[in-house]
Amino acid sequence: MKDSFVIGVDYGTDSVRSIIVNTANGQEVAASVFYYPRWRDGLYCNASLQQFRQHPLDYVEGLEATIKDCLKQAGSAVAENIKAISVDTTGSSPVAIDETGTPLALRSDFKENPNAMFVLWKDHTSTKEAAEINSHATKFDVNYLQFVGGIYSSEWFWAKLLHILREDESIRKNIYSFAEHCDWIPFLLSGGETAAAMKRGVCSAGHKALWAEDFKGLPPDDFFSSLDPLLKGFTQKLFTETYTADKSVGNLCAEWAERLGLSTNVVIGVGAFDAHMGAVGGQIEPYHLSKVMGTSTCDMLVTPLEDLKGKLVKGICGQVNGSVIPDMMGLEAGQSAFGDAYAWLKNTLLWPAKNILSQSTIADKKVIDALLNELNDKAIVTLTKEAEKISFDENSELAVDWLNGRRTPDANQLLKGAFAGLNLGTDAPRMFRALVEATCFGAKNIVDCFVEQDVPVKGLIGLGGVAKKSPFIMQMMADVMNMPIRIHKSEQTCAAGAAMFAATAAGIYNKVEDAMNSMGQGFDAVYHPNPSVVELYKKRYEKYKTLGSFIEKQLSV
Repeated sequence: MKDSFVIGVDYGTDSVRSIIVNTANGQEVAASVFYYPRWRDGLYCNASLQQFRQHPLDYVEGLEATIKDCLKQAGSAVAENIKAISVDTTGSSPVAIDETGTPLALRSDFKENPNAMFVLWKDHTSTKEAAEINSHATKFDVNYLQFVGGIYSSEWFWAKLLHILREDESIRKNIYSFAEHCDWIPFLLSGGETAAAMKRGVCSAGHKALWAEDFKGLPPDDFFSSLDPLLKGFTQKLFTETYTADKSVGNLCAEWAERLGLSTNVVIGVGAFDAHMGAVGGQIEPYHLSKVMGTSTCDMLVTPLEDLKGKLVKGICGQVNGSVIPDMMGLEAGQSAFGDAYAWLKNTLLWPAKNILSQSTIADKKVIDALLNELNDKAIVTLTKEAEKISFDENSELAVDWLNGRRTPDANQLLKGAFAGLNLGTDAPRMFRALVEATCFGAKNIVDCFVEQDVPVKGLIGLGGVAKKSPFIMQMMADVMNMPIRIHKSEQTCAAGAAMFAATAAGIYNKVEDAMNSMGQGFDAVYHPNPSVVELYKKRYEKYKTLGSFIEKQLSV
């Protein structure tokens, strides 16, 4: 009997990666990464306005390049036995589409318009609209925010839609509907021709677009049109039905089969967000918090449906039946900046070098570029080595990690990061250590949010680049949390999760739990708390919360 293979595609913030996986054992037989060229060059973004947009061509070019590269690596015998493709993406990262389901930025008249592009998860241009949604929701007898933790975020679907409609008349005149990245890619691969026929995943719909089983779909049109008439009629152009990621949207269309060199018999699975599929790739267990740690974090927890019956968890990013594992409740939380916080400090420290060396008259450009690349590559590694040596006490430098606002608990993207307790002896390693500690405290705040509402957290699972690459951060995480954290063996848990869903959508496995058990790679490290520092971190955590409360009060005046 021939082996069968599937393709998992993982769209991250900076790049897309595809892998080919053997469905019998989860063995990765090929992998390829494509860095988005327009995003890399900083096009269509303005960090000072918190505007972060991505051109759909970055996604389309990356999809084709990585899959073709994987197939080339794997060889024709594998290519002939590809059974399915599934996709995960960042989110909420929606885009304005026309009636054919085409993103407006793929039309010649919109190809340079940022408002016609995907509004990346970290785009916070719609904080005003999110605040209006939260205020507006209090006017209704039904609490339409009850399944998203009670607070709507500027990182999500409706706030972003309202913002671009208000800002851009040309979008208003040409938009038909709005689509999440994770729903559009499967639509593209399966040859979708009308926006109305696009199958939407329950993951994106439930966590970001206010879809709920209790509402029998989205909130009514009146909820949105009474907020702003610009939203009138949009619910009719969106969706009522949603689908779990173990289902199929159809087969690979003829155009993409030819482009990729695959058969039209290849099944295309329903899409979902990266952290949700990553939790499956990382072999999530009930009540074990699965932490996908990259530029931000997404923290996933699943429970049996009956355990959460009638219970609403406040302050998180939603609870949705089937958003992670079908027929289990998926709960999402996270931090808006994690790796991004470390990148911010690195870029701040390197600013003088980048801006002074570039004007140097004593070194040529080749040498300058080499020096800058070396500084960039070694900065975090060197800061980590020095930070590990630092002795700290209750009154050492302290930071708050809200450099990109706060996602959980209680979303507020207007909050700011901070440092306290600085003195003339404070250097870069001490600032870095304080920032790492702050991100760990932010993670503990999420655990407390669950535990205080009678949702136990029985263990921690670490996934993603930070979890794999930084023992320093993971040890501090275990110390701050005062519980062990297991690190999953796979380098690509999100893509691996997509592959598991692809195998299920193709019928190779009856349910994704079976795929997870057969294709999972297990764990290769465990960090245990160091008893000698646990009590000190408890004291410093209380100081972190006090400082955070002070900042929040000052910003709300």
